[in-house]
Amino acid sequence: MKRFRLPGGAKQEGKTARPRRSGAAAKQRRLALVSGAFIAPSVIGTMLFFVLPFFVVIYYSMVDNPISANFVWLDNFSAVLHNTAFRLAAKNTALLSAVAVPLAVLLSLGLAVMLDSRIPLASQFRTAFLSPMMVPVASIVLIWQVIFHYNGALNELLAVFGMQPIDWLKSAYNRYVIVALFLWKNLGYNMILFMAALSNVPGELLEVATIEGCGAWRKFVSIKLRYLSSTILFVAILSLINSFKVFREVYLLTGDYPFDGLYLLQHFMNNMFRSLDFQKLSAAAILMSAVMIVIIGILFAAESFYGKDVEG
Repeated sequence: MKRFRLPGGAKQEGKTARPRRSGAAAKQRRLALVSGAFIAPSVIGTMLFFVLPFFVVIYYSMVDNPISANFVWLDNFSAVLHNTAFRLAAKNTALLSAVAVPLAVLLSLGLAVMLDSRIPLASQFRTAFLSPMMVPVASIVLIWQVIFHYNGALNELLAVFGMQPIDWLKSAYNRYVIVALFLWKNLGYNMILFMAALSNVPGELLEVATIEGCGAWRKFVSIKLRYLSSTILFVAILSLINSFKVFREVYLLTGDYPFDGLYLLQHFMNNMFRSLDFQKLSAAAILMSAVMIVIIGILFAAESFYGKDVEG
């Protein structure tokens, strides 16, 4: 039997070291089992309520109907892409997101920078922009109806200046009404995220830049924006998701079939669900998911390129 020498000169058989190794391995196995027991509910819930339904949606998108379940492969996708209502909904949703999301990012970033510069009444400004987060959806819809109804407050104000009343939600201005609602709801939360990120910008870098003679704009572009890149990505993705959620307010304001400018993808999907056309609904959902994945991938690539020289 091969022997090895312990500190102090004593000799010990090689077999005596094995129980320690086996005990450590048993302890690791127990820790793994305990960790798995804690993680299991989340994994099971994710598989049951997210992963499995996604595969069910893929299945429905490739059959003619859920009863006969004959595979038609990509025919449903072709039918959806040639559907006039789907194309109108996709165009309106894209226009709404293309306007609302950049405005939400830029305006909330501007507000955060303004409040970070220690202006007077900063706490009151924060409260004013955060207050919409506490307002229920029904109350928001009521406020917008009071303001933008044909006989609402805005038209009464316009009448004072001799202007004709406008039916805002049935006119060419309806998208601006929804964009204003979206910004009113989301600017406050985005602003708080940017303020938290600004507080984490290294102060020593700003001090060195000041000593080197950099102005406020140069410090913002060269230092702060680079450290804000990950937060800008997060706020952009969050705003993109929230731009789809604005359907709730649009639906409560306009119903199932609004004016053409406000017919969104969620209207199309809701109407397909009511008519039990699950195959077109599923195909539209997959197309929408694919577009979202591409957009988010582009945002991640842009953030990775711009913030690559900033430590995590």
